[in-house]
Amino acid sequence: MKSSLPLFPTSLMGSMPRSKDVLSALRKIRRGTMDPNDFNKLIEMETQKVITLQEDLGIDIITSGEIGRDNYVSFVSNKIDGVRMMSMSEMLDYIDDKKAFENILTTLDVPAVSIKNAICVGKLKYKGDIVADELRVLRKYTDKPVKVTLPGPYLLTRSMWVPNLSGEFYDSKEELGQDVIKILKEEIDNLIHIGVDVIQLDEPVLTEVVFTDGNPRSFMCAALSERKDPKEELEFATSLIGQIMEHIDRTKTVASLHVCRGNWSKDESILLTGPYTPLLELFANVNPDLLTLEFSTPRAGELSSLLADTRIGEQTALGLGVVNPRTDEIETVDSILSRVEETMNYLPNEKIWLNPDCGFATFSSSPVNILENISGKIRSVTEAASLLRRKYE
Repeated sequence: MKSSLPLFPTSLMGSMPRSKDVLSALRKIRRGTMDPNDFNKLIEMETQKVITLQEDLGIDIITSGEIGRDNYVSFVSNKIDGVRMMSMSEMLDYIDDKKAFENILTTLDVPAVSIKNAICVGKLKYKGDIVADELRVLRKYTDKPVKVTLPGPYLLTRSMWVPNLSGEFYDSKEELGQDVIKILKEEIDNLIHIGVDVIQLDEPVLTEVVFTDGNPRSFMCAALSERKDPKEELEFATSLIGQIMEHIDRTKTVASLHVCRGNWSKDESILLTGPYTPLLELFANVNPDLLTLEFSTPRAGELSSLLADTRIGEQTALGLGVVNPRTDEIETVDSILSRVEETMNYLPNEKIWLNPDCGFATFSSSPVNILENISGKIRSVTEAASLLRRKYE
């Protein structure tokens, strides 16, 4: 698949805004007041619109827009036995440090009742089709290469683990993590059997580990479980992510790892800040084919903080974040070209992919942008890619 892609391939990172009909359907399906077949038909129809939008704007690798998901991780509550979706306000009774948890909820730029999380309340069991249903819809409506996004094993384990609930079924977060690994391996085998060009593991909580030591924690899912020493947490995360990366058949699909610093607010001041330097060992050890990273915001640090480490450039391609999904301003083509040419100081052209920093609608009920701006940002990316190909092919 890699050889079939153009130079400077483009893709979106994942989520797109959901229509009013979809938001209503998500509420109804959670309450059990909508027929699942009707829900699936609506999601397929809306996903087709997202596919068409990407094709019309010239995107090379098509994603589903995650239209049927409540958010980037909680949707698995309907896909895995032993998991229940709970709102942040519901979980307050099970959190030991209630004051600290309430401070986090105050910091977040979204209402606590609107944030849902998938919590382990029993032994986990794979039911099939965590995201494979999205892949089948993608294959049905596009002939272009396709990417499927999955919450990564560290994200799932951290977000699911609430000791006062999950501790009845697992002795530790580490034990829970091994069942998460088994489930993800089964799903990845399912995806590869169907046919997928890129599998992207989302691991945003990694930045919470390294950038909030002694500071207020900002990732809601990371706030639920106990935080250990950052070095110990990164070793745990490396073990989980590494097991999945090792399992992915690289002859059949591209294994991608996505890391950002939070994507629920347009207020940059409450989001995490720092270069990727503390994550270099993890990146090198888990060895993805592609690192899809946030780089359009100054909060991400300088490119040199990542790419000066020769292990990164030798082992992996870079999915370079060139537009900020949270801002109303549409990035110019020239600004994207400048960022890409800076990256060329460290990487060969064939190892540079282009994408937004993150998705455009992390939470279904609280998108960070509107379609008009989103289309403008995507168009800037694809126009920049076209110019780069004409210049460097």
